[in-house]
Amino acid sequence: MKVVLFCGGLGMRLREFSESIPKPMVPIGHRPIVWNLMKFYSHHGHKDFILCLGHNAHVIKQYFLKYDECLTNDFVLEAGKPHLTKTDIHDWKITFADTGLKANIGMRLKAVEKYLSHLGPDDMFMANYADGLSDVPLDDMLSFFKASGKTACFLCVQPQQSFHYVRLNDNGTVHSIQDTTNTGLTVNGGFFIFKKKIYDYIQEGEELVHEPFERLIAENELVAFRYDGFWKCMDTFKDKQSFDELHASGECPWQVWREKI
Repeated sequence: MKVVLFCGGLGMRLREFSESIPKPMVPIGHRPIVWNLMKFYSHHGHKDFILCLGHNAHVIKQYFLKYDECLTNDFVLEAGKPHLTKTDIHDWKITFADTGLKANIGMRLKAVEKYLSHLGPDDMFMANYADGLSDVPLDDMLSFFKASGKTACFLCVQPQQSFHYVRLNDNGTVHSIQDTTNTGLTVNGGFFIFKKKIYDYIQEGEELVHEPFERLIAENELVAFRYDGFWKCMDTFKDKQSFDELHASGECPWQVWREKI
């Protein structure tokens, strides 16, 4: 199944890390977050990727054109040449698509419709914001979506921000204060599964989760797969540090492809 990854945003809240690196290329250990995400999908058998490029697209292109397998795989060095014991991406297919510097997510998805032209209206593909990782059981999410018979599905998770939600009475007195984890509220986790007919709901210039999703809701064609396990988004430099700490500790729940020791 094809996987569309939105890799063109500016990543403004990560500018303190680097202005020259697109958010999907921010590293976790030796590999960027987008590689970790692609490795997750490939582990589940989905190895045909479409990268929607924009800001600093050349950085992403050059990374894969000059990809070094030795960084994450065992190898034997013999006569000065490395011989890999296994490989990462030899069976991946990656389409690099220019989708505009300032396009929103809806328009990036529209821009790659031509690469999905072989699909019928009810055929499925996946999509992702490319800045969050999870150990969600993808096969279960896919089965849930198939059973629903709907047009679109997204991952629904608990928010990771440490905010407090406040409810006020009409006179301004506080009715209640709750931590985000105790409100029962959930957020869009950025993992999507669509039928090709999602394009019937997107008009020119529209953001994906605004007008198109409202049309889906009105027609009862949108479902959410709730998951309470690991999910984390790299939205700020603090999130980057948190990912680095997890990697340094060896606790990387999203790396479902790792062999258990």
